[in-house]
Amino acid sequence: MQKKTKKTRVSEPGHYDVAFPTYEKIAVPEELKKELEKKFGDRYMNDEASVEMYGKDQSFNRAIPPDVVVFPESTEEVSEIVKLCSQYKVPIVPFGSGTSLEGHITAIRGGVSISFQRMNSVIEVHKEDLDCVVQPGITYDELNMALDEFGFFFPMDPGPGASIGGMVGTSCSGTNAVRYGTMKNNVVNLTVVLPNGNIVKTAQRARKSSAGYDLTHLFIGAEGTLGVVTEITVKITRKPEVRAIAVSEFQSVHDAAEVAITAIQKGIGIGKMELLDEVMLHAVNLNSGRNYAETPTLFFEFSGTASQVEDQKRQIAEISRKNGGTDLKFAVDPAERDELWMARKTALWAAPILVPGTEVKITDVCVPISRLADCIQETKEDISTSFLKAPIVGHVGDGNFHCFILLDPSSQKDLEEAARLDHRMVERAIKMGGTCTGEHGIGLGKRKYLVKELGAEAVDLMRVIKAAIDPDNIMNPGKVIPDDNRTDG
Repeated sequence: MQKKTKKTRVSEPGHYDVAFPTYEKIAVPEELKKELEKKFGDRYMNDEASVEMYGKDQSFNRAIPPDVVVFPESTEEVSEIVKLCSQYKVPIVPFGSGTSLEGHITAIRGGVSISFQRMNSVIEVHKEDLDCVVQPGITYDELNMALDEFGFFFPMDPGPGASIGGMVGTSCSGTNAVRYGTMKNNVVNLTVVLPNGNIVKTAQRARKSSAGYDLTHLFIGAEGTLGVVTEITVKITRKPEVRAIAVSEFQSVHDAAEVAITAIQKGIGIGKMELLDEVMLHAVNLNSGRNYAETPTLFFEFSGTASQVEDQKRQIAEISRKNGGTDLKFAVDPAERDELWMARKTALWAAPILVPGTEVKITDVCVPISRLADCIQETKEDISTSFLKAPIVGHVGDGNFHCFILLDPSSQKDLEEAARLDHRMVERAIKMGGTCTGEHGIGLGKRKYLVKELGAEAVDLMRVIKAAIDPDNIMNPGKVIPDDNRTDG
């Protein structure tokens, strides 16, 4: 049953600035272009048609391509590129696979894109130590295919096609985070090329260390603003003995979220717990030809030993019933199980079918688990009064949910309304003790909320760190840290 709680007051600025920030581009000297072309040959490109895709991610931010793209094949080659860019004070933007969601790879000041499409290998697998060393260009799907023969997998699973390097940059998570944590919990060490071209390794492979500053976590979530990550040691885990997939349907998103809250508070070791609202299920049905019930629905994955899975099923079924959920419906056949989860993983691409011709403004927030149901319900109430459609999905086991706002980018009215919905969702989350982004990162899109969330002193400290490591501001300039400490975003 839905509990009555005091509604969170959210400010209304009255005007929402939807203009894309503009910066003066830094010209790439012809001497630098010649040196890079001489060194890299056909692994260098600067013609307009070829570089265009390297400035566009899957966000709503305007695409701005780099001037030059280079394709290194080793850490040493990355160091050479960075030393040359440092010499000429030319911006550097790392590129993994282009799936980021907040404008991380947009070359707002031009410069050189370092593409890791040729650095996509598994270097070492240490089965006995449960870790492996990879290059940044490999995607998590590719890594899991390589680990399959050993009976292991890497649990981080954001949107399909994400590269491990990009996942480090944004400190991503995905559907498995409720059980395995985020990228911060699954990286052992990094090899990083600093803005002066020096190469550092942030830690050894030991699972814990009290030696010096925690350099590894300094670079996780830094979005390429402090250095270029060229090797990553990640934790891997044994594939679970048993997996079972089930869904339960609810009358409201609040009731569904209450199940997630109770499950986490009880310490049930569930593998995945995902929420799709009725609008999202309608889009999934239209896109896939399936006939899922179009009502708020929780998708569960139970994993572990046979006895652990049975215990998880029993506890979740009881909690769901107490919150008005239907009996658990299981996908037994492996093909049906995979199809069920693919419906969740491809939700973003299904959403535009609801309003053909629209684009998606994607936003995510994360709140303490006790505030999840209220945050989602109040966001749904905002959407219900809007003329825009905006389905909701969520990794509700860790308090994280997403809103896919559908709009016509050529309509000023749509842009302002999308900005209003986004602002209210973010400010509500922050007031509830949460964050403006649980896993997408700051990039360009969320910079204006950083001071409001962390305070001016914390953001000023970030500026000190950035200036100390990257005094010429060549590493992915304009990302993460806002231009000033205003909080009226």
